[in-house]
Amino acid sequence: MSDDVFKALADATRRTILDELTERDGQTLFEICARLTNRHGLGSSRQAISQHLAVLEEAGLVRTRREGRYKFHDLETEPLERIADRWLKPNGRQR
Repeated sequence: MSDDVFKALADATRRTILDELTERDGQTLFEICARLTNRHGLGSSRQAISQHLAVLEEAGLVRTRREGRYKFHDLETEPLERIADRWLKPNGRQR
């Protein structure tokens, strides 16, 4: 398990980005910035949000895809599932 996931989750803005992608997957950078501003009052620049998304992508929590000139961001839950399995289901034990 990579420490990158825990480092990515340690930041409140990145957790909020993941919350927004959970609610509505496949957003562009512009859409994410707008939702963070309108719904959470976060006034971060597009560049700052782009850097947060890069950290999330590096940790495997966000996957990107291009369609034409647009870049869409999708939530990737597999790293979170591995974390949950590690402590909630040790040694294959089911809860």
